[in-house]
Amino acid sequence: MKRTFLSPFYRSLLLAACLLPLYSCNNSTDEANTNQEEASAANNGQLEPLTTDNAVEKLQAFGQNNQDSLAVIGTRYGEIKVRLYKDTPLHRANFVRLTKAGFYNQGEFYRVVQGFAVQGGDSDERTMSQGAYKIPQEFNPKYIHKRGALAMARYGDDRNPDKESSSHNFYIVTGESVSKDELLAFEQKHGIDYTLAQEQTYLSVGGEPGLDTEYTVFGEVVEGMDVVEKIEQEPVDASDWPRRVIPHTIKIVKE
Repeated sequence: MKRTFLSPFYRSLLLAACLLPLYSCNNSTDEANTNQEEASAANNGQLEPLTTDNAVEKLQAFGQNNQDSLAVIGTRYGEIKVRLYKDTPLHRANFVRLTKAGFYNQGEFYRVVQGFAVQGGDSDERTMSQGAYKIPQEFNPKYIHKRGALAMARYGDDRNPDKESSSHNFYIVTGESVSKDELLAFEQKHGIDYTLAQEQTYLSVGGEPGLDTEYTVFGEVVEGMDVVEKIEQEPVDASDWPRRVIPHTIKIVKE
């Protein structure tokens, strides 16, 4: 099977560019009506493909009318509950929008790297189209690539210098603990000053600090990390593709 592959995984990373500004919303009556129509369509299993020109506007509009922040990823090993951060609004809205339309129910975990991350969202079997667009990065120093972090994949810097995120490919970090010297090296390389709590998280819980300021973290696992660990143990081929397909479904749940 030929999979569409978009990798977030680089162990040698360049310094990130400055944080891109967020976009403000227009609250006109016409746009409010459009917002409601878009939300209704997604909630009814329909999905208007987005473009580079309208993605930000559409995601802002959808996010205003859909404040959900909890999702459950279903797999054959069980469920993974994730919390989506409201202060990464474009990424949260995008994930909720695709989920409510049923887009992710046609996806799978298609890359597994033990001690690093599991990546999902894509599938060659999908019939629904999300459109060709990227999401402006929403780096937030509060959110690091700790073990269990939910982040969005992207193309590499050579073709994506603004570090914009994929429209649909996501990953969950499974990285292991790092030493203090390793963490200091990442701080110096990326111009980061971790808080004491963040430092302790990397030293004790683990994660992938080399991805900080390179990919947008927009949520975290709150239940079901044991399920992620089972996915992480799947046998893979030379390209890190699981030898047995790992389909997933995603649903939004109430607080």
